[in-house]
Amino acid sequence: MPERLDDAVSARYHRRMRLALFQPDQPGNVGTLVRLGACLAVPVDVIEPCGFPFSLHALRRAGLDYADHAEIVPHADWAAFRAVRPQRLVLLTTKASLAHTDATFHADDILIVGQESAGAPDHVHAAADLRVRIPLAPGLRSLNVAIAAAMVLGEALRQTESYPA
Repeated sequence: MPERLDDAVSARYHRRMRLALFQPDQPGNVGTLVRLGACLAVPVDVIEPCGFPFSLHALRRAGLDYADHAEIVPHADWAAFRAVRPQRLVLLTTKASLAHTDATFHADDILIVGQESAGAPDHVHAAADLRVRIPLAPGLRSLNVAIAAAMVLGEALRQTESYPA
């Protein structure tokens, strides 16, 4: 048991869940997910290249004031991301058989989403330790990537008692 409340808070946030965006192709989704990360105290990893010019400066210049409250970590490519983020990867994908509500999440998981237009490539699927899907009404293909990330992140934070407030 931690000796002080500060130790408990530090331990909780040291092993924080993360949200990773694999080569995002929609700037609006990145802005939405950065805001989500800021509001829920979840760091956001952006794995480049993006389908648009990406920079932290551009996020701030575009008026995304939440960027100043978010922990945003850009990575040059997949290899650079994996070199510094070895923890368990949970891929959100329509190809998974396990519903996100049936999964067991860990406090230090990295939830990863693919591109809005193409999802995640095979090598990201192969690297994932767990693949989850959101159950949808029959005949419908997928949710917007930012909405899907918010739903799964909410469930993961609930399970791990990791909401910031």
